[in-house]
Amino acid sequence: MGTTVLIVDDSPTFRSAARLLLESEGYEVLGEAGDGKTAVACASRLKPELVLLDVKLPDTDGFDVAGRLSRRDDGPGVILVSSHDLSDFGSLVEQSGARGFVAKSDLSGPAIAALLDGG
Repeated sequence: MGTTVLIVDDSPTFRSAARLLLESEGYEVLGEAGDGKTAVACASRLKPELVLLDVKLPDTDGFDVAGRLSRRDDGPGVILVSSHDLSDFGSLVEQSGARGFVAKSDLSGPAIAALLDGG
């Protein structure tokens, strides 16, 4: 696989768990961020192929960050995550420019790969 990833979530516990899960499934985690401003800066500096992005961040929402990242010519693929269900967000996921959405409880390498392959 070998996809490079930036994990963005305000919970250090989730970032750590996501890192362990993704690295065990062949993803290379380049870095982590706890808010939207740091996420945009890290994505510019690290140039990941994928940003795993929480919907709810302390300084903004993930939809705004996804939009900013996906509008870039060399922007990464973005997959939004949340502890809520996709149905809670209506069309916001699609409008954000993200490749898709995965509930945190369903996060797995295959779930991400399906969105990257189909996105």
